[in-house]
Amino acid sequence: MQTHILGFPAIGKGRELKQALESFWKGELPAESLLKTSQELKKRHWQIQKDAKLDYVSTGDFSLYDRMLDMTCLLGAIPRRFSVCRGDSPLDGYFSLARGDVRRNIPALEMTKWFDTNYHYLVPEISANEPWVVVDHPVIADTRTAKELGYSPKPSLIGPFTWLALAKVRDGSPKWERLDAVIAAYEKILRELSPHCDCIQIEEPVLCTELLPPEAAMRFGEAYAALNAACAGNRLMLATYFGPLAGNLKLAVNSGCAVLHLDLVRGAGQLKAVLEAVPSTMSLSLGVVDGRNIWKTDYAARKILIEQAVAAIGRERVWLGSSCSLLHCPADVEEETDLPEHIKNRMAFAVQKCAELAGLNKIIENADSAALEENTALLRAAAMQPESMVKAVRERVATISTSDLNRQSACPQRRAAQAWINLPLLPTTTIGSFPQTASIRKTRREFKNGRLTEAEYVSAIRHEIKECIAKQEKLGLDVLVHGEAERNDMVEYFGQQLAGFCFTRNGWVQSYGSRCVKPPVIYGDVYRKQPMTVDWIRYAQSLTEKPVKGMLTGPVTILCWSFVRDDIERSEVCKQIALAIRDEVLDLEKSGVRIIQIDEAALREGMPLLKSDAEVYLQWAVDAFRLASAGVKDSTQIHTHMCYSEFNAILPWIAKMDADVISIESSRSGMELLDAFTDFRYQGGVGPGVYDIHSPRIPTVEEMAELLRKALCNIPRELLWVNPDCGLKTRQWEEVLPSLANMVAAALLVRDTLS
Repeated sequence: MQTHILGFPAIGKGRELKQALESFWKGELPAESLLKTSQELKKRHWQIQKDAKLDYVSTGDFSLYDRMLDMTCLLGAIPRRFSVCRGDSPLDGYFSLARGDVRRNIPALEMTKWFDTNYHYLVPEISANEPWVVVDHPVIADTRTAKELGYSPKPSLIGPFTWLALAKVRDGSPKWERLDAVIAAYEKILRELSPHCDCIQIEEPVLCTELLPPEAAMRFGEAYAALNAACAGNRLMLATYFGPLAGNLKLAVNSGCAVLHLDLVRGAGQLKAVLEAVPSTMSLSLGVVDGRNIWKTDYAARKILIEQAVAAIGRERVWLGSSCSLLHCPADVEEETDLPEHIKNRMAFAVQKCAELAGLNKIIENADSAALEENTALLRAAAMQPESMVKAVRERVATISTSDLNRQSACPQRRAAQAWINLPLLPTTTIGSFPQTASIRKTRREFKNGRLTEAEYVSAIRHEIKECIAKQEKLGLDVLVHGEAERNDMVEYFGQQLAGFCFTRNGWVQSYGSRCVKPPVIYGDVYRKQPMTVDWIRYAQSLTEKPVKGMLTGPVTILCWSFVRDDIERSEVCKQIALAIRDEVLDLEKSGVRIIQIDEAALREGMPLLKSDAEVYLQWAVDAFRLASAGVKDSTQIHTHMCYSEFNAILPWIAKMDADVISIESSRSGMELLDAFTDFRYQGGVGPGVYDIHSPRIPTVEEMAELLRKALCNIPRELLWVNPDCGLKTRQWEEVLPSLANMVAAALLVRDTLS
């Protein structure tokens, strides 16, 4: 059987791409060196795939920033505001789309989550009268290079229907009228790729959603007929992932493509229906190795699926692959030297997942019973570890009642009890974190390495908190935060203090651009061992008369931004985490902290792609937030934050979370996310972000004031808060201070017009 992966992580084992990108952006690394680093990484990744005995190596999976942005550049779909950048170097022009242009004060493309993952993509913008000029895509040169080096390349492109479905129209014009131009550009690139490969991967994850409108579905067949014709006899692989095909099964099997790729990790139940519908001219690629988690594949379970396909259509028409791109996994578990062996033995990162595909192939081809038995024994032993099931945790989860999920009073009544805060109209605050300076990182590193005593560490962090409080008071912010100097990451920090978690040393995963995260690993039952934030927040509050928010990460976000055990339901793990956060919330309240923010940045991201599955998820996810937050008194104000997610459709569920104040990303979308508030009357406070923290540019006072005026069209003045889009840890003080000063000035400017 043919073996392949849908893509390899681009960032590098040692985050080489991150380091090169950030050095280039600072002007410390020439463009030639950045491109050299990227070429070295590509070649290394191709060799890994070849060493694993995969039949193909992936090209087109590597991007300097984002693959959706690469397709936007290929199509030449560049918004008019970037026309002044046309004289710039190709790299500078490319990165101005991704990060904005500081010198010319041009905002970047909007950014949001890639389906239900924690990866962020750059949203294409379409306007009716903007001309497109098709340009070369790096996949062409990479495919040629791979072939010249002796590899069998399988170039991959994000598909035209997915690109268009995720694009946003800025002037109300019908975006699907652009389909002919899009298909023509794809035909051109397919013709250029065809001489250099015998399989081309076109990714259409949109087929696993309900995002494809009828007018697009009607044209799917003719569009793919044109794409197949452009391949000049090559095998076009239609790759779907992140769920089952469901309502789009007919479109996929009738696409005329030579191979159809299925995600059989998140859509294992679809195999029977696909086997019944697949034409005799089409092979099936089975995504049997999980591209989104770090646990070893259960060979016995996957063997059943593979044999089912082989029995139905024959071995020669069955391919084996990863469920999706391995972008969502760390690079190599062999880099991990600190993990307990019984945990490390269960793990498979990208390098190991490549090898697993070859191992599965060998099991099927040669009936390798020894490898199958070894895999089964390893997974059985892991389940017997004492941390896997803690009796007290299971008993506490079993006794959760409806009353545990409800606040004492409804939101309007609580607002009266919270009058003690005595805030002005349009109160200003931030989302929680402030810049993580070199000094802060050095302090944490030296404490971890034993070069600072605990007393010295506490003193150093308290100094940072004191400085942060002073800066906020000078800026004139109304509700302050302690700045999170003690936290390396909003999820990792809590995971380090909760039972049932462990941590990798180099398990980095790309979140966007050069931004990487190192997700915690949930391998056992979760509970809080001791208070996690109380001392820091209590100290911060002692420094000021203004209220200081307690800052916590919510249970759903901790779940979604971790690698989660796969032997019990995710909803059960989430309940365990929610109980741990509930304990922390109550301890904060007892210590005198009366505004507590529980961030659920990942709520929308964790939602399954099909409505029927989404309803089930949203119910237990909202219940988990309420379980974490509902134990406090009416006078305690609960905030939550959500970032970079399309969540207008789930606003009723957000309302069911029953937070007193929500803050959301809005600046890059020009407040369009707030349109839903016109139709849905949200009873709590709303803080739409007016400052895009993912760009180094400093927004002007008038720019933010205009966003606030737009927000007032949807949000009553007494409920509107003013804040940035997200936390400020990745920014520099030189950007943060003037930006926040402008934000406060914008709030004052608009506030004066309301008084």
